Amino acid sequence: MATAHLALAAICALLALAGAVYFALSSWAASRFQQGLRELSSSPHFTPPVSILRSVKGLDPQMELALRSHCLLEYPQYEVLIGVSDRDDPALRLVERIRLQFPQCALRIVHCPQVLGRNGKVSNLAQMLPEARYHHIVVNDGDIVVPPDYLQRLMAPLASPGVGMVTTLFRGSARGLWSRLEALGISEFAGGVLVARILEGGIRFALGATIATTRTVLQQIGGFEAVADCLADDYELGVRTAAAGHRVELADVVVETAIHDYSFRDFWLHQLRWARTIKDRRPLQYCGLIVGSPWVWAVLAVLASPRAWWTWTALVLVGVARLAVALAVGQRLLRDSQALRNQWLAPLRDLFGLAVWMASFFGNQIEWRGQRFRIRRGKLEAL
Repeated sequence: MATAHLALAAICALLALAGAVYFALSSWAASRFQQGLRELSSSPHFTPPVSILRSVKGLDPQMELALRSHCLLEYPQYEVLIGVSDRDDPALRLVERIRLQFPQCALRIVHCPQVLGRNGKVSNLAQMLPEARYHHIVVNDGDIVVPPDYLQRLMAPLASPGVGMVTTLFRGSARGLWSRLEALGISEFAGGVLVARILEGGIRFALGATIATTRTVLQQIGGFEAVADCLADDYELGVRTAAAGHRVELADVVVETAIHDYSFRDFWLHQLRWARTIKDRRPLQYCGLIVGSPWVWAVLAVLASPRAWWTWTALVLVGVARLAVALAVGQRLLRDSQALRNQWLAPLRDLFGLAVWMASFFGNQIEWRGQRFRIRRGKLEAL
C-alpha cells in the first residue's frame, strides 16, 4: 500500500511540476512579447481608413460602454457598422441612442436578413462586408471595450510587408464567482497563446476579441462565407490567412470583454464548449493541457505522500509559478486589476479546469446561444 501511495504521489508531483514549468514558460513568453512591442509598432503613423464590423444579437454586458469606446477613438477616418439579423433586436435602441450622442461618429446599422450558415455572427459579417466603405476591415465582438488609441496600435503591424492579419489579447471584466473563475482562465489562455507564438514560430490563428485585415486577404481565403458553419470562426480565419502565406501578428493593444455573471450551469456549458472547440481544432496540444491544472496534482501528491519533502516542494513551486503568471500575464501584460486579487481562486479554477478537460473527451456536443450542436472538424452540425 505504501508503495502504491508513493507511486501515485510521484506521478501527481511530476504532473504538477510539468504544470509549473508550463506556467513559468507562459511568464517568460509574456516578458519576451513585451520586450518586442517596439518592433510590432514600427509604423505608428500608418492610419488608413478603417471599417469596424460588429455583429450583435441582444444586449450584452457593458455593450453601451463598448459602443461609446468605439465612438471616442483617436483616429483620422473610420466607420462603425452594427449588423443585426432581427429588425426588432433590443440592441438597436441602444445603438440609436449612442448615435444621437455621438453625431461625429460614422455609426451605421446594417440589417442582415439572410442565414448563410449556422454561425449567426459570421452570417451577419458576410452581409456587412459589402456595405463597408474601406479596404481595411476590423472585426470585434459587441461587448469589446477598446482604448482611444486602439486603431492606431492595431493598424501598425499591417504596414509591414507580409502581414495579412492582426489580432489582440484580451482581459475579462468579472464580478460573480463563476465569471471570476473564467477571467482567471482568460489570463491562462493568453499565456498559452504567447507560448504557442514562440514554439510555433509565430501566431497561426486569430482571436475573436479583434481581427484586423484587408478585403484582399479576405477574398484570398474565401471571405466570411467560408467559415459560416464554423464555431471558432476567428481561429479559422487566422489559420486560413497563415495557410495563404500571410503572417498573423499580435498587436500591442489589449481589449476588454465583459464576462456574464454566470450561474454554475452557464459556466460549465461555456467552458465545455470552449474546451471541445480547442480539442477539435488542436487535439495534440489539447492533450497536453492535462498539466494545465497543477494545483490539483500538487495537492493530490501531498495527500498521497504527506511526509515526502518533494511533494511539498512541488506544491510550493506550483504556487510560485501561478503567482508569476498572474504578475507577468495578468497584471503587467493584460492590465487586469483582478489578476492578483483572484489568485486565491486558482486552486478552484484548476479543479474545474481538470473536470472540464476530462468531460470534453466524452462526446462532441455543445450548447451555444440556447441551441445544441455537434462540432466536427471545426464545423457546427445540427442535432
